[in-house]
Amino acid sequence: MSLRCGRIVYTNDLPIYTAFDEGVIAYPGTLHADVPARLNAMLLGDALDLSPVSAFAWAQHADELVLLPDLCIGARDEVVSVVLVSQTPPALLDEVPIALIGESASGRNLLRVLLERRYGVRPRYVEADRPLDVAATGHAALLIGDSAIDALERFPREHVYDLGRLWHEWSGQQTVFAVWAARRDAYERDPEAIRECMHALTDSYTWSRSHMDVVIAAAQRAKPRAPGFYETYYGKLNFTFHSAAQSGLGAFCRELHEIGAIPTVPHALPEAIGVVSR
Repeated sequence: MSLRCGRIVYTNDLPIYTAFDEGVIAYPGTLHADVPARLNAMLLGDALDLSPVSAFAWAQHADELVLLPDLCIGARDEVVSVVLVSQTPPALLDEVPIALIGESASGRNLLRVLLERRYGVRPRYVEADRPLDVAATGHAALLIGDSAIDALERFPREHVYDLGRLWHEWSGQQTVFAVWAARRDAYERDPEAIRECMHALTDSYTWSRSHMDVVIAAAQRAKPRAPGFYETYYGKLNFTFHSAAQSGLGAFCRELHEIGAIPTVPHALPEAIGVVSR
């Protein structure tokens, strides 16, 4: 039976999926595009078998999910698409309301880690449907995905704090916002199907690395940006779940445990070692 798989709806996933969109590589399953928080819920709710999920959701449910190797979405330093917009410096945000949207569990919880652990402050988090509009009124807001990129063009740079950069400055580690995971029951039922999907995903990413002009053209069709933006943006992102990314994920999990966001610290190593080895 064809596996039900997810993909992130933002432009940051295009280096993984453009080869499928262009018909260059066939994906051996079905693909459902959605925001990260919805993909998390669908995977945990048995509506998907395999998907990119937020690093936080995997850390919360590591007993239910098999962490897969080779792919992730993160950054070595600056991430661009996860930012805090604030006229007040982070160290002065104690008790200050911050607007956020429920699209990215990793972004929300990385903000908590940074504010509580790095700066020693506890703001008040307020749910908002359109945090970009809240930021435009002068209030603090966490922005995710394409709205975060919009903030770079809309607000003074000194009011836009890149969470990847804040994390790297403080911890020395890379950020990992999303990992690929399979439901444990789906993996145990048909590991070969999971393996074939991961083969296709890594093949697609390999193709994109030598066809970045096609990826950038797809991104421009989806969300037009200034010339040269996507070349720089994709150059900052990391899609390979190598040892440095695994170390960054492990550090993030330890900090999540320190603030009480997860009850235990999972091992940040892929369980399915060799799932994509040919």
